[in-house]
Amino acid sequence: MIIEPRMRGFICTTSHPKGCEQNVKNQIEYIKSKGPINGAKKVLVIGASTGFGLASRITSAFGSDAGTIGVFFEKPPTEGKTASPGWYNSAAFETEAHKAGLYAKSVNGDAFSNEVKQQTLNLIKVDLGQVDLVIYSLASPVRMHPVTGVLHRSVLKPIGSTFTNKTVDFHSGKVSEISIEPCSGDDIENTVAVMGGEDWAMWIDALKAQNLLAPGATTVAYSYIGPSLTEAVYRKGTIGRAKDHLEATAFAITDSLVAIDGKAFVSVNKALVTQASSAIPVIPLYISLLYRIMKEEGIHEGCIEQIQRLYQERLYTGNEVPVDEKGRIRIDDLEMRPDVQEKVAKLWIEAVTENLSEIGDLEGYRKDFYNLFGFDVEGVDYKADANEVVNIESIA
Repeated sequence: MIIEPRMRGFICTTSHPKGCEQNVKNQIEYIKSKGPINGAKKVLVIGASTGFGLASRITSAFGSDAGTIGVFFEKPPTEGKTASPGWYNSAAFETEAHKAGLYAKSVNGDAFSNEVKQQTLNLIKVDLGQVDLVIYSLASPVRMHPVTGVLHRSVLKPIGSTFTNKTVDFHSGKVSEISIEPCSGDDIENTVAVMGGEDWAMWIDALKAQNLLAPGATTVAYSYIGPSLTEAVYRKGTIGRAKDHLEATAFAITDSLVAIDGKAFVSVNKALVTQASSAIPVIPLYISLLYRIMKEEGIHEGCIEQIQRLYQERLYTGNEVPVDEKGRIRIDDLEMRPDVQEKVAKLWIEAVTENLSEIGDLEGYRKDFYNLFGFDVEGVDYKADANEVVNIESIA
């Protein structure tokens, strides 16, 4: 079938298998071009199919020759209906890993559930024995709590007062003002339950209980801080409370791993185009301005460049992992450079519908958005028939 992007609001409801495959191959080639990383050899990635999680799996495999197990919750294809992009990404990754002689297996299901945890633990036990790196990169808006059975939904809202600022519809390029009402009721608790550190700790506790963590094992979860422009709705809002909980959990996990000399870190990464960030008011406008400046400065990075640098320059240098005053790894250092933020703040004041295409990088934003779904990828013939039914080797 000929597969084209179909938009519904901020979501693309189709994805292109060949485009996703090419995206994965491009990331693999980037990692190979940067040379070997003396990293972990047996790696579990929870949330492995898109974004930073996929980049982590690729970096581990093709930077450090690691065997990887990836956990994700993706929609498989059916005749005449495409899979979610993460399915195609994972299928392409496994194919390339196996071609390179690397171990790679995947588990598709709800990573919050006890069943998927146990399925994954059994796989580690049989195939790898233990893991020495656990990446936690889940990005879900809802979580069914495995103990209470309560379905928690996260919200992105300010705390205390209404937030009003500019945003952009990245499809039309229209800049407008938006107001977000403050959270109420159980919004904060629900958001922390979904996006905080409880599930991360549950994974580590389960692995530890079955002796599946190697001596000196490391675990890393991903977070974001961002600029003062987005602070009220992000870092000082409901999501910020969840991120605070995630960061506190890193210390608790490290304490729990003393016996095996294990460590837990939160890595603060830069703002990038993701399915989630595209739906957050203010963020698309901020990213389009940020991209313009970082590209002009020659310091722009996508997910794969960020994670390669995280591994090469932070996690696996042979020295102690450098952290900030709150114990966090900062790989958002280039985004948060004072000169970069100063320029973004200046452009923010100027940004209107009429000049955004000149002062921002809306085209780059759009391209990255379509790339998430395998569209607008160089070297792919979108006029050719594509087979939507693609299997993941270890799941088929």
